[in-house]
Amino acid sequence: MIVKVRPSADGYGDSVTQAEEARGPRRAPRDWAVDALCFLLGIGFTALVLIDGTDQQIPTVTNTVDATLGGLASLGLWLRRRWPVGVAVIVGLFASYSVSASGVALITLFTVAVHRRLGTAVLVAAFYALTSLFTLLVRPDVSPPTWLQGVLGVVCVVAVLALGMFVRARRQLALVERERAESEQELRVAQARQMERNRLAREMHDVLAHRLSLLSLQSGALELWPDAPPAEIARAAGVIRSNAHGALEDLREVIGVLRSARADDDRTDVVPEPPQPTLADLPMLIDESRKAGMQVELECDVTDLGAVPEAVGRTAFRIVQEGLTNARKHADHAAVSVAVQGAAADGLTVEIRNPWPVGVAHTTPIPGAGMGIIGLAERTALTGGRLEHGRTPAGDFRLWTWLPWPT
Repeated sequence: MIVKVRPSADGYGDSVTQAEEARGPRRAPRDWAVDALCFLLGIGFTALVLIDGTDQQIPTVTNTVDATLGGLASLGLWLRRRWPVGVAVIVGLFASYSVSASGVALITLFTVAVHRRLGTAVLVAAFYALTSLFTLLVRPDVSPPTWLQGVLGVVCVVAVLALGMFVRARRQLALVERERAESEQELRVAQARQMERNRLAREMHDVLAHRLSLLSLQSGALELWPDAPPAEIARAAGVIRSNAHGALEDLREVIGVLRSARADDDRTDVVPEPPQPTLADLPMLIDESRKAGMQVELECDVTDLGAVPEAVGRTAFRIVQEGLTNARKHADHAAVSVAVQGAAADGLTVEIRNPWPVGVAHTTPIPGAGMGIIGLAERTALTGGRLEHGRTPAGDFRLWTWLPWPT
């Protein structure tokens, strides 16, 4: 489908297809009502001129021609939307002789000023101004012709031109405002989608990095201890199988969320579905790490982990999860301490410590993207908390976070 853009005086235009250009703009019920009103006004003005001409004893032939041209001009109003300039020129020629067509001429001039660019409207207005002066020469039978009447005709033409330009400017301003509102809405939707993708990417990183680091730890232990007792091999294999199964389940759930978000692409309120752990799942996380061979000590003085707000608890869980993952990557076989304390109104504090460095690594280091701490800092900032990390004077690596816990 070929689309054309009709230019306007200030750079804007109306986009129309070839088919629409061939058959003219589609009229709304309001347009039909306006066209009918304009036609009735034209016919009414023609009738008044005809009656006035009879009263002034204007020759019957002249009066009949005047009324006929006025009636034809009124019929042309039904075509003014399709061919505004053409109809305006023909009506202007009629109005150079027919007084009854002069009222219709002003309506067609208004149409040109509204729907065509400024240059075209000015040319039509100049033609009408000359026509109003030319009428004084060809119709001396209409009242005593004076130059004041010609000047009045020019003033009417200029006034209608200005009114049409004003209406056009208002319509273009409304169009620009509507397009800007649509653009801003599209921008908000795009930003919401990007934020959702970022959240899903963080979820995938946090979940899979934890699971895969456990797999790497267990497989590395089997590689270094090939003659391990069958019971140890079976235990390690069970941990590997369990975490591989968990990784697949987590990956399936995250992909399911991605598909759901794609299906609901027009929505801006899509939130990640499970996996969405809370702080109540912290003992399970610690137990998983211990079964994988990590030395993890948990100190928690929060009596009811389920009482922690869901968003705060989820952030705290992800921080501990990422801290344990980093410990497995960078301080293999080191003892890790996890401390969780706090209360409502005081905030929730999470601290993970492990010695650094810890001897010489005997396994291939677990690769990482280096984005874990960055993601934690962003999560913490979004909840209004603070995050600190780095090496302490005692030689430990410390990851510390404070999160607000509203009452």
